Parts: sequence; structure tokens; C-alpha cells
Amino acid sequence: MNTEIQSIIHRIENVNNGEPWFGRAVFSIMDEVDSATAFEKPAGAPHSLIELLYHMITWADFTLKRLEKDIITDLKAAEELDWRKIDPKQHSWKKGLKEFKTIHKKIITLLKKKGDAFLNEKVDYRKYNYRFLLNGMIEHTIYHLGQVAYLNKMLS
Repeated sequence: MNTEIQSIIHRIENVNNGEPWFGRAVFSIMDEVDSATAFEKPAGAPHSLIELLYHMITWADFTLKRLEKDIITDLKAAEELDWRKIDPKQHSWKKGLKEFKTIHKKIITLLKKKGDAFLNEKVDYRKYNYRFLLNGMIEHTIYHLGQVAYLNKMLS
């Protein structure tokens, strides 16, 4: 009946664009970020908003590439993009947020074609299964959302 995969899909959708238990959804908070302040780093802050966004993109995209069974974009490729140098000419808040949303739509589309048994399969380049990967991606998103919300309040 695929109830577990449906539950994971629901959690991803709810965290990103619904009414999650912890407060406001990811896209709601991220849509409010002023792209002019996205590059600012308050004193003592290890990362800017834009750095956090592109870090989140890296690991959401890693998840997508694993679901797609992409043999080119492996763990090394993802690690090279993690905490990448942000170039304002190449990276923007608007562009990054659009990419982040698109990746999540693609993840949902792929998951809707899978059954619960898929969650037990081992992830390429890792020692764990898809259940662990998907739940980890959700937790990772929530963790960094807290940082984004806090930094955004500091900057506004």
C-alpha cells in the first residue's frame, strides 16, 4: 500500500510548503529573505543566507541524484559543491530558491513512482538506505531553516 513512502512525501511537502509542527514552512520563510541582504554575514556568523541556501541545495540535489541513480554526480561531486565559494554574478537568492524548489518537486515526483520496498534499498556511494537518506534530508532542511530564520531576523 506504500504508506511509508506516502508519509515521507507528506513530510517533505509539509515541511516545505505546509503547516509543519515547528512553525512556518521552509518556502514561506525563505520567500521573505531580501536578496539584497542574502550576501551579508553579521559579526560572528559563520555563514551568510546565500551560503546556507546553496549548502541546502547541494544536499537536496545529492538526494535527487541518488534517486535518479545518476552515475556522474557522485558523493565527491556533491562534496566539492558543499560550502562553495559564492559568486554574486553567478549565484542569487532568487535563482537559488527557484533551484531548491525545483529539486524538491523532482524528488516528490520520483518518490510518487516508488513503493515502500524502495526505502530499504542501499543508496549509491553510502552505507545506508533511502529511508535514512530521505529522513536525513528533511532533518537537514529543518536544521538549516532555523539558521536562515535567525540570520534573516538579524539582518532585517
